[in-house]
Amino acid sequence: MSDFEPFELVNPDARADVLIIADHAANAIPAEYGSLGLPDRDFERHIGYDIGTAGVARALSDLLNAPAVLCGFSRLLIDPNRGDDDPTLVMKLSDGSIIPGNRDADAAEVERRLARFYRPYHNAIEAQIERAQRETGSGPAMISLHSFTPCLRGRPERPWHVGVLWGKDEANALRLVEILRRDAALCVGENEPYRGGAVGESLDQHAFPRDLPNVLIEIRNDLIEESAEQRAWAEKLSPVLSETFGLKA
Repeated sequence: MSDFEPFELVNPDARADVLIIADHAANAIPAEYGSLGLPDRDFERHIGYDIGTAGVARALSDLLNAPAVLCGFSRLLIDPNRGDDDPTLVMKLSDGSIIPGNRDADAAEVERRLARFYRPYHNAIEAQIERAQRETGSGPAMISLHSFTPCLRGRPERPWHVGVLWGKDEANALRLVEILRRDAALCVGENEPYRGGAVGESLDQHAFPRDLPNVLIEIRNDLIEESAEQRAWAEKLSPVLSETFGLKA
């Protein structure tokens, strides 16, 4: 067994009134799983991770002086943004790629991955929420960062630069949309390119049951491939999120 870290904790002792999470920040696989039988190029695609989100999350953590929990493993190993009983938790096929290392993943193997990777990541999120509750008397505003591919399964290019998704906090999400649209050059999607609030996703596990303010942000990944682009998007989002959630400097 390796010393593979299932999550990265950034700025853990920073302000407690906001928490950034990035479910698909990494494309890493522990050594004992090899490459799951896939070529390296698949781990560089959107099926392996959310391209650019780790850099945006770290930069946003710095700008907001906020803690961030970044997933440390590829979604191809097990998807932390799914419920632990979701049939797509361990994918056998993803956007045209068969995943040989998952073909024979039985219930015992899924439980092994839940225990070693999935639960430690979610426990780290819980620990930050509990810290916020102790220090502020309430939980943090939760910001979930994702990215999406410009073209999926050969369909026409998705036009949005950024999408704002929500499940149980429509008011804050629509406020964020309104503020983002002050920039006329931005194409902003409302619950696009996906709908927010799916059962089992990370916000459903952590934010919804506590009625925490929350939003899920999807950035088109061709806009955040480079570190300078990631920093630029963090600089764009930082004041917008501060205004949306009433965060004080």
